[in-house]
Amino acid sequence: MESLNVIIDEACFIADNEALRLRALDPSRIAMVDLYIPREAFYSYDMGEEQVKIGVNFDDLNKILKRAKSDDKVVFEVEGGRLKITLIGKAERTFSLPLIDIVGEELPTPKVTFDVTAKMLSDTLRDALKDAEMISDTARFVGEEGVFKILAKSDKGELEVKFSLEAGSLIEYEVKQPSSASYSLNYLDDIVSKAYRISDLATVEFSSNKPLSLTFDIAGGGILRYFLAPRMEA
Repeated sequence: MESLNVIIDEACFIADNEALRLRALDPSRIAMVDLYIPREAFYSYDMGEEQVKIGVNFDDLNKILKRAKSDDKVVFEVEGGRLKITLIGKAERTFSLPLIDIVGEELPTPKVTFDVTAKMLSDTLRDALKDAEMISDTARFVGEEGVFKILAKSDKGELEVKFSLEAGSLIEYEVKQPSSASYSLNYLDDIVSKAYRISDLATVEFSSNKPLSLTFDIAGGGILRYFLAPRMEA
């Protein structure tokens, strides 16, 4: 949940017979998160209705989940306009939060074509972004034949991080045409520093001056994906 809370304060999960889903924009409409967890990823998944909307405040929910031990089972139940969260370990602790009514349009998946796709270890990406954050508040992603770069530049200095299949820092790499785009490091670091904990792999997709896609595979067939608007440079 922390990986969602980094860009949204509250949002509505949609639970149906197939999966648990969430798609939401951050308040500034710069970033979008798209979560999909199939029912098979859960130990148990029972639906009494065809579809249930679960509007939650992530600050409140995270405070509860942080009380769970590493070996606790976590059970979510929707009942009577409330979300019950039960932590089952040596003791059984049940919390209850009111569901909130979240007004907003249903968000479509962004229709973006990507010219560069790079798959890498998520902690490798995190380390590069941490390095870039020491130099600037913006990172430039550059996709060239054979090499993917992350660049940062300011009055403090310059940074260039190179990734390639040959060096072993990329697992998969495709360039349809050379591309570059700049993105906010504040958003990038917040997203990756949380998401890398739930997925060993990250897929980076971008085109020149178009939104960035960051995809993290979740155990059990789930997908956590972020879209981030580019920073336009003069």
